Amino acid sequence: MSITDQEFAALLDAIESSAVHLEMRDAYGTETELPHMAKWAAREPDDLEWLEGWCSTLRQHAKAGRSVRRARIVSEPLSDYQRWSHSIAYPMVDAGEDIRWVPRRLVSSVPLPGNDFYLLDGERVIFLHYSGNGLIVDMTLSTDQGDVALCMDAFEAVWKLAIPHREYSPT
Repeated sequence: MSITDQEFAALLDAIESSAVHLEMRDAYGTETELPHMAKWAAREPDDLEWLEGWCSTLRQHAKAGRSVRRARIVSEPLSDYQRWSHSIAYPMVDAGEDIRWVPRRLVSSVPLPGNDFYLLDGERVIFLHYSGNGLIVDMTLSTDQGDVALCMDAFEAVWKLAIPHREYSPT
């Protein structure tokens, strides 16, 4: 079932214990991020104030004892998008999101779903569907136990190989 941006935000805000997010693309083109990435590419300053809404949500989850983990499967050397993403992750890490990086070469034998996803409270999966240029075109919600198990197993297998953000040095 497709969900709106507002429904997506409400589901993330309402987690009871955990949210995990698996990213598997080397580049994204979100409308929010593109202007900030362009600043980075031009070596212009960015105060990252646009991240504050997400960081505030992360702080609320951390204060309530809820965990938020993100694993990024990346090709090396990193794409420009991922180098930029690495450079702006510190505010999110400081706010409580455990972000980790996994070189793609390490996951060759890990069964992965076909799309990036969020797994909320181990019960609901939100699959993120992107166009070829990295713009999000749809989000679908699933409570199918097969989908939940696939995503949980995939995330945990990737997590075991993941390098914490503060220890990962982009190549």
